[in-house]
Amino acid sequence: MIALAAPAALLHAAPGLGVRLVGVAVVVTFMVSYVLFRDWERFGPLLLRHPSLLAADTLLGSLLLVSAGPDTTLAYVSVCTPLLAGLVYSWRGAACFASLQGLILLLVHATLKADRHAPVAEALLLPGLCVISGAMGSTLRGLMLRFGAATQALTTTQARLAAAEAVSAERARLAREMHDSVAKTLYGVALAADGLAATASAESPDPVRVRSEADLVSRSARRAAAESRELLRDLRQEAAPESRDEAPLWPELRSYAHDFTARTGLPVTCALPPPEAPPLPLPSPLARHLLSITAEALENVQRHASATHVEVRAGIHGHLLRLSVHDDGTGLPPDTTLDRLRASGHFGLLGMVERAAQAGARIRIGRGDRERGTEVRVELPLPIVAGPERRHR
Repeated sequence: MIALAAPAALLHAAPGLGVRLVGVAVVVTFMVSYVLFRDWERFGPLLLRHPSLLAADTLLGSLLLVSAGPDTTLAYVSVCTPLLAGLVYSWRGAACFASLQGLILLLVHATLKADRHAPVAEALLLPGLCVISGAMGSTLRGLMLRFGAATQALTTTQARLAAAEAVSAERARLAREMHDSVAKTLYGVALAADGLAATASAESPDPVRVRSEADLVSRSARRAAAESRELLRDLRQEAAPESRDEAPLWPELRSYAHDFTARTGLPVTCALPPPEAPPLPLPSPLARHLLSITAEALENVQRHASATHVEVRAGIHGHLLRLSVHDDGTGLPPDTTLDRLRASGHFGLLGMVERAAQAGARIRIGRGDRERGTEVRVELPLPIVAGPERRHR
């Protein structure tokens, strides 16, 4: 608008000094407005601390207004000054600059149209617009400040919710790790110690069996200590991206089944790819989740199923890695739900469901297509697993 008003101001200016003054006023006013518009984050605080800068800009603009006249576009540009003052200086600044700009417009109108007997309404139109624009600027300032305060409060609330969710997720992870490692191993130590006590208290204890059971207690205790150290190391180490080291799944599953049979005496049948089959390398976090689900399913068989046989199956079916643990025991009660298990202090099934969700897998716990017993089936989409295995196949 200043650029559009500049030709009219220069044409109406008196030759010589008048044209020079108007030209200087055009350049200065235009550059100041452009700099404020381009670098408001930098010069806005300066303008906020020094209202005299806006007053000087207003006076320079009045030179253009005197030369161009109140009927040009520059007269309507001047109405924006109280608007800016209201945004920057609140209602006090809006009132001050609306009064100053309105007085300048009245003086210009009275000076340039003194011989035309212009109506009073025409003389008061632009000063009235200055008052209205100043009130609008002050109102917009209040709305912007309230919006900023609401945005800041929302950001603070979101940050607190994110922190609370992170703490809750970490607590759930620690609970799963404790349940699946230390707590379970200590339970095995207690069972082994009970067996050792029963063997040692017999009338004629078998030294070989006593030695074997004592060795089992010792190994279980060392395993619990190692798991505790590993858990403490995870807690103390700095946050880092999850390791992408690959872990072979099939040998680990066979080892779990063998250890379970040696510890409990329950036979476990493994239906896994043969040892000569290409290995299926998994990222360590995914392999850990699947192995923890398998270990928890086997532990539940020992504690609750009253089973005589367990079957562990795993393989690739189409685009899925399918893992299942089935026993021929009594099965789950018909009214079993995760909420009831959580309320009663049983967190094994809940931990399996959470681990499957973290791995991006689907888990199903129930009878399945069998006549009796319980089946824990996990299906992991193959693209999440390893590309090399798919390309090999």
